[in-house]
Amino acid sequence: MRVLLIEDDRKAARLLAKGLQEEGFVVDVAPTGEDGEEKAAVNEYDLIVLDWLLPGKDGLAVCRALRACGSSTPILMLTARDSVADRVSGLSTGADDFLTKPFAFAELLARIRALLRRSRVAQPPVLRVADLALDPATRRVTRGDGPVTLTPREYAILEVLMRNAGEVVSRTRLAERVWDDASDVLDNLLDVHVSHLRTKIDHGASVPLIHTIRSVGYRLGPPDSAEP
Repeated sequence: MRVLLIEDDRKAARLLAKGLQEEGFVVDVAPTGEDGEEKAAVNEYDLIVLDWLLPGKDGLAVCRALRACGSSTPILMLTARDSVADRVSGLSTGADDFLTKPFAFAELLARIRALLRRSRVAQPPVLRVADLALDPATRRVTRGDGPVTLTPREYAILEVLMRNAGEVVSRTRLAERVWDDASDVLDNLLDVHVSHLRTKIDHGASVPLIHTIRSVGYRLGPPDSAEP
């Protein structure tokens, strides 16, 4: 799961990002509304955590602009305002939920998970490819009748591949979806993680599901006779 955190308070942003990363989220941080809009325009996010009081373009204006551009990404707004009028203003611009400062990290995490569950109502609850299954709600992975234990990074890679089953996912896109800063990801680091994932998913199976497309990326699904 990839989250965009738009927060100008560096200390607060650092603490929130660290906490979310420890829970298995990939987190991009934007210190201004303008920077947040730019990141949201070029990257895919599962959720946006947006501070109301930002320098320059505030959270309401950012939320309004994102919705005007057609973004349906769930938005959780952080605010010190707690009046009914303020909540109505925020909801009218397209925010999905509010969390009033100060708050406990456990509550933030619960709100995020609730929004993610709500956004997946129209999606299949369990992803399946052949005898491989991934349940986003419980993060449980099985192949055949056996459970597969994955690290948070391996799970994130597998989820991206399964949500794009049958398609070739480029190395760049995979890195962007799984790492906080894809520019720091070396090719061999991605290869190592995919290699470990392939061992756990395909070892002992009659049909391999994870395939390397040379010089391009990876594909998850039954073997394609056209592939080398």
